[in-house]
Amino acid sequence: MQNAHLRMGILEYDRYTEKIATRIRVRISQYVGESENAHLISIFGNDSDVGAIAAAVYEQARFKVTFPTGNSRDVTLGEGATCYRGGLSIPGRKHAVRHMIALSEELRGLKSLSRTFALRPEPQELWTNLVHRHGLPALPDWAEVMIRALEEHNRISPLDGIGCFPVMITASAEELLEWLEAGVRGGELPFPEKNGPIRWPRTSLCEVLRPQADEIEEAA
Repeated sequence: MQNAHLRMGILEYDRYTEKIATRIRVRISQYVGESENAHLISIFGNDSDVGAIAAAVYEQARFKVTFPTGNSRDVTLGEGATCYRGGLSIPGRKHAVRHMIALSEELRGLKSLSRTFALRPEPQELWTNLVHRHGLPALPDWAEVMIRALEEHNRISPLDGIGCFPVMITASAEELLEWLEAGVRGGELPFPEKNGPIRWPRTSLCEVLRPQADEIEEAA
């Protein structure tokens, strides 16, 4: 994709041994973070660099993330983070490019259920995430009303992102059920006229991570 590198970030890690210090530098394709807490890091590099970054993640090391704007921040994925590694074969290259995705314990849902992460603030996707995460008795058509309620209560917060527009929703299952009950009682959340299966929309990861028009224009 033309000028894709201009939309990427840079991750740097300083590794020290008894005799030498080495700075490892790789490209970031996607990133989700909250201040100094990183929740998702997707990187590309050679085998040794990606392996060193993976080891550093498990050691709870700190990394320097530089955004496409030029701003930088020191971050860590914290305790309980995990990594997934793979390879990408590119025509014309002798060796495969190594790819790694690191996820924080919180993004994986292993801490508090009251914080839900999404890669972009699309109402239908946010509502689908919440319903599936909390097991709510709900309908896809209720997305706009419920997301508006979350916005009115200031429960949707933008996060730092590279290659996506991440947000965090702060709401417990009890709170969401209270708002659902109020919406049903007030007539804002109608039930379907006929009984039948509920079909939730599906969105591919490729669609979610596809560059937006403004990103492409900035990189051109």
